[in-house]
Amino acid sequence: MSPTSWERAPAPPRPPIEGRASDVVVIGGGITGLCTGLLLARAGKQVVLLEADRIGALASGRNTGKVSLLQGTKLSRLLDHHPRAVAAAYVEANREGVDWLARFCEDHGVAHERRDAYTFAATEEEVHPARAELRAALELGVPVTWRDELDVPFEVHGAVALADQVQLDPLAVVAALAAELERHGGLIAEDSRVVDVSWGADPVVRTADGRVFEAPHVVLATGTPVLDRGLYFAKLEPRRSYLLAHRWPGEMPGMMLSAGSTARSLRDAPGGTLLVGGAGHVVGRGGSEREGLDALRAWAATAFPDAVETHAWSAQDYTSHDGIPYVGGFPRGFGRIHVATGYDKWGLSNGVSAALRIAGRVLGSRPAWARPLERRLTRPSTAATLVRRNMETGVVASAALARAVSHPVSVEDAPDGGDVGRVGIDPRPVGVADGCAVRAICTHLGGTLRWNDAERSWDCPLHGSRFTEAGDVIEGPAVRPLSPADQ
Repeated sequence: MSPTSWERAPAPPRPPIEGRASDVVVIGGGITGLCTGLLLARAGKQVVLLEADRIGALASGRNTGKVSLLQGTKLSRLLDHHPRAVAAAYVEANREGVDWLARFCEDHGVAHERRDAYTFAATEEEVHPARAELRAALELGVPVTWRDELDVPFEVHGAVALADQVQLDPLAVVAALAAELERHGGLIAEDSRVVDVSWGADPVVRTADGRVFEAPHVVLATGTPVLDRGLYFAKLEPRRSYLLAHRWPGEMPGMMLSAGSTARSLRDAPGGTLLVGGAGHVVGRGGSEREGLDALRAWAATAFPDAVETHAWSAQDYTSHDGIPYVGGFPRGFGRIHVATGYDKWGLSNGVSAALRIAGRVLGSRPAWARPLERRLTRPSTAATLVRRNMETGVVASAALARAVSHPVSVEDAPDGGDVGRVGIDPRPVGVADGCAVRAICTHLGGTLRWNDAERSWDCPLHGSRFTEAGDVIEGPAVRPLSPADQ
C-alpha cells in the first residue's frame, strides 16, 4: 500500500483518442465506470471509457479505503424505511461487491488488509443508534458482535464489530482496474468531458472538444448524472467530507465510524499512518468549510496528541432520498443508457455491485439480488425526505441570490479570499478569487455559487457542482465552465 494515494505523483495523461463507434461507452473513470468497463470487456465487448479529468481523480481515488458490510448506521436506517427484502438485497449486493473487490486485489497483486470494522458510540447518546445497528445487522444475516470497550485513546461507549472486512489504497485499486480494462482491449480517454448524450435509440456521446462516440449502450458513472432527463439532481443530496493523514506510532483496532450525526471516521495504514475523517456537510451549505476542517483537526489533536498531520483532502458523494443507490436504466434512455449514483459514501462496495448490475443488464444476466432493489417503492417517510430536501434547496437558492444582489463588490477591490456580489447595477452575481473574476452562477441550473474557503472553489448549494477559481468545472451535474465577469 505504498506509496499511498496522497503521496503518489499524478500519472501522465493517457493520449487522446478520436471519436469512434464501439459496443459500450462508459462515462466516468471511477470505481463504477472501470469495473463496468472491465466486466464488459472480459465478455468480449468493445469498450470506450471517457473521463473528464484523470482516472480516480475524484471520490474513487480520494476516499477512506474502507470496504465493509458494516456501514455506520446504514442497515438500521434501511430497515426503518424499506421492507426487509429490500434491505437484505442491499446487504447481498454489498457482500458481492466486497468479495469481488477482495478477489480482484488478490488476483492482481493490489495490497490490501483484512481488518475488523466498528460502528462505535462516541457518546452516551450514540449508544442507542449503535445498538439499533447491531439488531438490524443480525436480522439481515451480518455476523456482528457487541464490544463494551475498544483499545483507543478516546472515549467509547460500546461498539458494533464485524470481522474480516477490507481496507486498501483506493487509487491503487483504480490504477489496477484501468490496467486490466486496457489489457482486455478497452480504450480509456482522459481529459474528455462529456457534455451531451443523444436521445436516439443508438446513443451518440459528445465531448466538450467536439469528439463524437457512438455505441448501442452508454453508462453514466459520473457521481451524479451529467444528463438532467432523469431529474436525479433533485433526488440526490451532494455531501462533502474531509480526511486528514497523520504520522502516528500507534495502531487502531480496525476501521471505525461513529454512530452520531457528527461522524468520526478512523483507520490506520501501513507505515505508521493514521487517517481521521469527518466534517461532512451538504455542498455549498453549512458555514465555513475551513472552520469545519479546523474542528476536525482539533478533535484529532485532542484524541491523538502524538499524531502529526501530513496531508488533508476531501471527497464528494451523493445520497439518494431513500438510502438505496439508483442503478439501472436511465429514464427515456430506450434501455440503452444506464446510470449508477447515490452511494452515500460507500462507493467501493456499492460501485462494484452497481457495475455487476449494469454489466448484467447489458449481457442479459442480472444478479438475483438486483430485483428487490429495482422494485422498491417510495414510502411516505422517504417521500417526505425528498420533499424536504427540495424545499431546503429552494430556500437556499432564494437566500443566496438575495445576498448576492444586495452585496455589491468591485472586481478590482474584491479580496483574493473569494467573494460574491454584484458589480455596479448589474444584478448578476460576480465571484472574485485570486484575481479571477467570474459570473458566480452555476452553469447547471443557475444557482448562485458560494466560495469554499477550505478548498478554494466555487460550490453550488443547489445540486453540488463545483468550479475552480478560474471557473473550470471540477465535478457535479454541470458540464460547462463559468463565464468571465465581463461577459
